[in-house]
Amino acid sequence: MNIVLASASPRRRELLSHFPIEFTVDPAEGPEDPPAGAGPADTVMALAAAKAAEVAARRPDALVIAADTIVELDGTILGKPADRADAVRMLRALSGREHRVYTGVAVTRAGKTLREAEMTTVFFRPMTDREIDAYIDSGEPMDKAGAYGYQGLAGLFIHKIEGDYFNVVGLPLCRLGRMLASMGVTLL
Repeated sequence: MNIVLASASPRRRELLSHFPIEFTVDPAEGPEDPPAGAGPADTVMALAAAKAAEVAARRPDALVIAADTIVELDGTILGKPADRADAVRMLRALSGREHRVYTGVAVTRAGKTLREAEMTTVFFRPMTDREIDAYIDSGEPMDKAGAYGYQGLAGLFIHKIEGDYFNVVGLPLCRLGRMLASMGVTLL
């Protein structure tokens, strides 16, 4: 079976590579336009489904896996930071607070699409301005929703999570495994 990961994320590629399946990477390139007025779960499911549909149109014989991750704080969606000032703003807002990470996953095969979302609550300890500056200087937060990556240096700031760790990294493996199983693909 031809399996395609519709993502340029090295983290998603690495997570999927832990399983004994062969897959190729063909990132979606279209705009990420969230649906107006949608909540976080509906937003990530819609964005993931759009990515899956775009790649499935190019690869109609493939099973396509797509995902989209956002961070939500007090009803505001935090995407990837636009620049350093935006990263500082996001990290200061997250400092000493809890927030939610949502990942939408879409799996498309032969015209059938499954869409689901996972939510994990993340608790940051308070961070100093010096820590925020040093973290941003590392370059790590610039391509990540909410301006941080749990699996990297930001692990120093996260004192607890409630939910799926892999969801925070960007691909909820338990949920994906169940979705793929319903499409006839087992990861073991």
